[in-house]
Amino acid sequence: MSGTHPQSAKKSQVKTSTAKTKGSAREAALEVLVRTEQDRSYSNLLLNQILQQYHLDKQDAGLTTEIVYGTIQRLNTIDYFLNRFVAKGLAKLEPWVRSLLRLSFYQMLYLDRVPDHAIVNEAVNLAKKKGHTGISGMVNGVLRNVIRQKETLQIPADLPAVERIALTHSHPQWMVKRWMDQIGEARTELLCEANNKPPHVSIRTNTMKLSRNELIIILNEAGVDAAPSELADDGILVKNGGNMALTPWYEAGLFSVQDESSMLVAETLQPKPGERILDCCAAPGGKTAHIAEKMGNHGEIWACDIHEHKEKLIRDQATRLGLTSVHTLVSDARDLPQHWAQESFDRILLDAPCSGLGVIRRKPDMKWNKREQDLDEVCLIQKELLNSIHPLLKVGGILIYSTCTLEYNENEGQVREFLDNHPNFEWDLPKPIEIYPYEHLSDGFFIARLRKRA
Repeated sequence: MSGTHPQSAKKSQVKTSTAKTKGSAREAALEVLVRTEQDRSYSNLLLNQILQQYHLDKQDAGLTTEIVYGTIQRLNTIDYFLNRFVAKGLAKLEPWVRSLLRLSFYQMLYLDRVPDHAIVNEAVNLAKKKGHTGISGMVNGVLRNVIRQKETLQIPADLPAVERIALTHSHPQWMVKRWMDQIGEARTELLCEANNKPPHVSIRTNTMKLSRNELIIILNEAGVDAAPSELADDGILVKNGGNMALTPWYEAGLFSVQDESSMLVAETLQPKPGERILDCCAAPGGKTAHIAEKMGNHGEIWACDIHEHKEKLIRDQATRLGLTSVHTLVSDARDLPQHWAQESFDRILLDAPCSGLGVIRRKPDMKWNKREQDLDEVCLIQKELLNSIHPLLKVGGILIYSTCTLEYNENEGQVREFLDNHPNFEWDLPKPIEIYPYEHLSDGFFIARLRKRA
């Protein structure tokens, strides 16, 4: 699915954040949480910007990150408990006071390494700095009350399943209900639980330059804990490596940062050297580059995206990795038949725009910003895209339809409707690939492989 490339966002925002800000890890976290709620900013992009601005050391930056993601992940559970301690209710508080109570409560309930009294002191000092004595007194009173009643903070066991799962694992009730209708109560609970676990860091070997084993040896010798992915042939799981996109190995084009599930898209496409391939919604270019690597850089890949600034991301990726077979085009994928004749491509990848519910672990604010009606709107776009691009595929060619969501209507339901309306297409694999975050702690993904028959 096309999305803003985190590294590009980070680089562009460094320029706007040159002034150093003095402040603590919790002060930085508070700023991110307030602005995420007020401006509907993406927490991951805003967090990168604020961390640059505050110039925190590695340990404090880690704490800020944990507090921000943890507080957003557990938002409705935190609010459920906090509301009983705030006389007029959380909704009546100023946004910064509400966020301060939330992040403090998150640390008390979910983090072990910081003593409760230190959390209260820090919160009171922040309240004094940003507000007045009355507010700091209220914050002090609420948090000390929470400490006294900590043992009583239990979610009632007799709640209906939808409410129980929604509160225990902090998801909106409408989302939990949809998933229960689709995959049942037990799997929905596993899914919601997995959505609150931090994602693995995974990288994809640039096999044009070296083998996966050779890259693992290089990383291990440099003190990075690297091991082969069991899910993806070119994937490596990395621990303690920090931001892998800021390493000299990345700059030298030895790998790309990509989730394991996402790597399966190019693997399922099975591109061959010399073929002509279309990637319809390609930005930021990870799957495009993987296809080019799998083809040994022999052939022609057209990577298209509707946004001009994202086309540059694709070109930059190809340049960094040394891939000359990648060509780019700025276009709405629905207009691609205007650029090429019918049956111009051996294989087509449509990594469709989607609701993104498979990547909630990476973007926890998505849980609270999505509306149920958004899911129906994106289905219409997916249908239009499929109907527009399929004539560009040669007879006998392969069409991959993929998403990073878990929704039946966007996934198998969408493909089945397409097959019903286009009898010249058939399943090329007996069933689609569906990956849920609880299975491998990777992103949720759907991949269907279709063949165009005569």
